[in-house]
Amino acid sequence: MDRAPVKISEGGRIVIPIEFRKALGVDIGDELILHMEDGKMLLLTRRQALQYVQDQVSFYKNVQDRRLLADELIAERKIEAADE
Repeated sequence: MDRAPVKISEGGRIVIPIEFRKALGVDIGDELILHMEDGKMLLLTRRQALQYVQDQVSFYKNVQDRRLLADELIAERKIEAADE
């Protein structure tokens, strides 16, 4: 099961079907993270949210051809100082 219709009840409550809760390993009282992205609502477990953030940050850690603007600015200042 990857889809299920749900209704928003009083107070904005949504009931998550048992099949989904079992698949995610969550139970009544567990805390989930609600996230909006590109106009879509995502409901994540803490583990999923942590993995999501790690994936986003790893992009910046793994970029091989990085430009460091601070290094470029320092190099420009050195050139300007040498020309004076």
